Amino acid sequence: MLAAVKPTGIDAALDRAMAPIAAWVYKVVFFSVPLGDTELPLIVVWLIVGAIWFTGYFRFINIRGFGHALRLVSGKEASSKDPGEVSHFRALTTAVSGTVGVGNIAAVAILVSVAGPGATFWLVIAGFLGMSTKFVECTLGVKYRIENADGSVSGGPMFYIDKGLAALGRPRLGRSLAIYYAICLMIGCLGIGCMFQSNQAYVQFRNVTGGEASFFADRAWLFGLLLAAVVGLVIVGGIRSISRVTSKLVPFMAALYVIGALIVIGANFSKLPEAFGAIISGAFTPLGVAGGFFGVMIMGFRRAVFSNEAGIGSSSVAHAAVRTKEPVTEGYVSMLEPFIDTVVICTLTSLVITLTVWEPGMIGGAASGVELTSSAFASVVSWFPYPLAVVVILFAFSTMISWAYYGQSAFVYLFGAGKRGKLGFNAFFCVFVLLGCTTQMTQIIDFSDSLVFAMALANILALYFLGPVVKEELAGYWSRRNARGV
Repeated sequence: MLAAVKPTGIDAALDRAMAPIAAWVYKVVFFSVPLGDTELPLIVVWLIVGAIWFTGYFRFINIRGFGHALRLVSGKEASSKDPGEVSHFRALTTAVSGTVGVGNIAAVAILVSVAGPGATFWLVIAGFLGMSTKFVECTLGVKYRIENADGSVSGGPMFYIDKGLAALGRPRLGRSLAIYYAICLMIGCLGIGCMFQSNQAYVQFRNVTGGEASFFADRAWLFGLLLAAVVGLVIVGGIRSISRVTSKLVPFMAALYVIGALIVIGANFSKLPEAFGAIISGAFTPLGVAGGFFGVMIMGFRRAVFSNEAGIGSSSVAHAAVRTKEPVTEGYVSMLEPFIDTVVICTLTSLVITLTVWEPGMIGGAASGVELTSSAFASVVSWFPYPLAVVVILFAFSTMISWAYYGQSAFVYLFGAGKRGKLGFNAFFCVFVLLGCTTQMTQIIDFSDSLVFAMALANILALYFLGPVVKEELAGYWSRRNARGV
């Protein structure tokens, strides 16, 4: 990560104090076993095995249900009378805004530079598999959501783990796993969904406004204050306000990035066969990557699951707010999220890098993330890094407003849905937006990021228990549609 301002004073002391705790949690969550010359993180195995299982258990719902998902998100079968707060499209854009972030630009560039284009093949495979996991967790998110006293809707893993396992006769297990999940989400959102994003937004803004000569070079606090204020204005209105912003912001920023990427790809069209050849051959016969075939596969899978968060369950919080009386409908719509995030955005980034600045000598070398992607765009149009910086800032902002809602939902589960409590959590989140710009507290961010992926331990376990419930919902949904002659 690029440092905005090094921690000093109380920030530095707090960061040092967190170091042993962060290191221990990180080692536990990302525990790895040797696999030849590389390391295999067991949390990645846990997520990928779950995705493979649900893909088979639901008979490739990720492929069979793709067309129906598009029909549902278009609004052709929507009704304003259905329970919930937002449309299928707005629920999807809110969830997508939480997954499409800086990592789609920076981390994918690092992946290609370190593992080569072949990692893209496994990234896409993992993205397709993750669509099945999303289907399960988002169907459950709607089925077990609750309506609060103020009329708002709350849902997500902590609710379906608790209520779902209780319905199966395991209330203690469900309650324990749900509390564990909610605590991890409430704290974890402050890192991956807040401080890291605001830090990268500030760095990009500073770079495009003059770098060290920028007016904001020594005024990170001012940028952070302005960013926190804008975030606060959006999240104070809850999911309806957030979804109104993301429904406009996500299509715009995605289109801006996709158009830019397609221009770069078009300018290098003659190299496309060579690029696809490098992706396919590199997936099975990688060059110079630690661990060889297994090394490049692990890196591709790891980037995919870290990007689309399938199996972590966080985005089901946003999907749970949808207006529908059929939980399965949002399960279908949610499958578009990994497709957009991983199969489209991440793949385009990989192609841009492969077609322009990548060369075999880069494998295993140092990588610079956003700078590498920026140089790839600049190789075609010199001023492309400026709109790219805008995209990075928008990606970071959209991620923050979605993760603020995720964290608030965890707070609601643990402490109730009082108005003062929600406002208090939102204010607390905005403080961390400011801190992310003014200091890079690495240990705290590493700790919170570890907690986010630790959520998958409880979530995937619950999904195994509740898979048959989703299958029953799916059968009932199509039975009712067939009875109506739809």
